[in-house]
Amino acid sequence: MQGFVQVYTGDGKGKTTAALGLAIRAAGAGFKVYIGQFMKKGDYSEIKALSRFSDLIMVEQFGQGRFLRGKPDPEDMALSQKGLMRIREVIASGQFQVVILEEANVAVRCGLISENELETLILTKPSEIELVITGRGATDRIIALADLVTEMRAVKHYYENGVAARVGIEK
Repeated sequence: MQGFVQVYTGDGKGKTTAALGLAIRAAGAGFKVYIGQFMKKGDYSEIKALSRFSDLIMVEQFGQGRFLRGKPDPEDMALSQKGLMRIREVIASGQFQVVILEEANVAVRCGLISENELETLILTKPSEIELVITGRGATDRIIALADLVTEMRAVKHYYENGVAARVGIEK
């Protein structure tokens, strides 16, 4: 199988949902999927659901599970670098046909990983691996390197009316 680079970005809802849908579709076809979640920590509903596919889908989190403002602290940086090293190992292992880097675009914007590090992952991935990168604010360089880019655009969201994230729907 020829693998491509997909980027899901934009300010609208659905980037993670699209990537997880692709993960489930790939698992249904017998592919092994690795999901590395930058900046996240916790037992989200999707983590619980994906655990049912643990023979085909592996999820690892590399974050403190809190919103970052300003300069990231050393623990945030260390966790992201640990994630980057783990993702390099996963790609090099040849065990996974699909590798999803969730919130990697945001990790670049926050300074947790560099644009050059993400670019190197794209340029050095084996041709048979499908690489999916999610998160708001994909850089022009990452967009140019991708084979497929989908921008989710917010048109209307009930969050604007004070509705908090709901279990099973947004978290």
